[in-house]
Amino acid sequence: MHNAMDYIDKLPGFVEEIKSIKETIISNIVLIGQIPSPTFKEKNRTSVFMERLSEFQVDECTTDGYRNPIGIIRGTSESKPPIFVVAHLDTVFGQDVDHYYTIGENSITGPGIMDNSVGVGILVSLPGIFRKLNLRFESDIVIAGAIQSLGKGNLRGIRHLLKTWNTPIRAAVCIESSELGRLNYYADGMIRCEVECNISTTNGMEYKFKPNAILIINEVINQILQLRLPQKPRSRVIVGKTFGGHKHGVIAYDATLGFEIQSTSDRMVKSIFNNIKDIVEGISHEYEVELKLKTISNVHAARLKFNHPLVKSVVSVMKKLDLTPVSEPSESELSIFLSRKIPAVTLGITRGENHHQKNARVEIEPMFKGIAQVVGVIKAIDNGVCDE
Repeated sequence: MHNAMDYIDKLPGFVEEIKSIKETIISNIVLIGQIPSPTFKEKNRTSVFMERLSEFQVDECTTDGYRNPIGIIRGTSESKPPIFVVAHLDTVFGQDVDHYYTIGENSITGPGIMDNSVGVGILVSLPGIFRKLNLRFESDIVIAGAIQSLGKGNLRGIRHLLKTWNTPIRAAVCIESSELGRLNYYADGMIRCEVECNISTTNGMEYKFKPNAILIINEVINQILQLRLPQKPRSRVIVGKTFGGHKHGVIAYDATLGFEIQSTSDRMVKSIFNNIKDIVEGISHEYEVELKLKTISNVHAARLKFNHPLVKSVVSVMKKLDLTPVSEPSESELSIFLSRKIPAVTLGITRGENHHQKNARVEIEPMFKGIAQVVGVIKAIDNGVCDE
């Protein structure tokens, strides 16, 4: 066991070494980030991702049956299960947005850079980084880009990849561009829904007083707000967006409400969902209008314990790099690993601002610590912190 902690002491030195291939890393981030990759249309980004991986000469480069791109760096051990390192390939911006990136003295600016182009750029740079640091691993390292992750994608890429992967998986590290210092090791249960109210389609009924879709959605919101939610298990309903209507002087024919139910308990999520379903049905009858309740995505509650060896190792890696760990629930790829009983954490690479906006900006300098931390955690897993 004596050498197991050696890698911790090497981390500050890693930061400098990684910095020495800064150009390669930045060009990967920009090359990949400038390719639009909205959810469900990640194909172009996937091809470049694969090209970069094969240029770095990974041992195997392929896509799974669902078109998630994968690179494999073979380990020295025949028997150790693989370690997964993943980042989602999709962003919230469509083809219509100009994906031009500006590189400044200490920053890169452009749409999607914070979510998740830095993460993806680092992911494809890993083979080069391992080579630079002269690192070999016992486990195979599986570098996977996940498609269809955000919003309506509902993490389909990673769900499919793990469902069809036919060997045990040792552990996983999920990479997000921001925020450096995050340590996510649990996911709350979550259901994201929309309620649509459309009045124009009423079954040929003639109204004496035509109902107003916005007011009906308002009534749905009021009744949701009257639900009594427990403080334990911690639960909440977040009303996140509404839209509807056409112009100031015309009664609204349609309106939509977007909300999310979150709780540390899956049972609670379900029961709140059923309550809201009753509310929607009740209002639909009362006002004689058509209301549709749709589920857009959902995640099961799952967690590692705070004293899990993987969490403890991440904390010591971060401390060595003078980072302060911040933990909160995450609904990324992490939740799919955890719900399959695969130990996993999500880490952030750098700091930045204007998160989901076109002028999102990330800092270059903190990246090298962010990368060293990922390498340190992969090394900890390879040294056996997750082997029960």
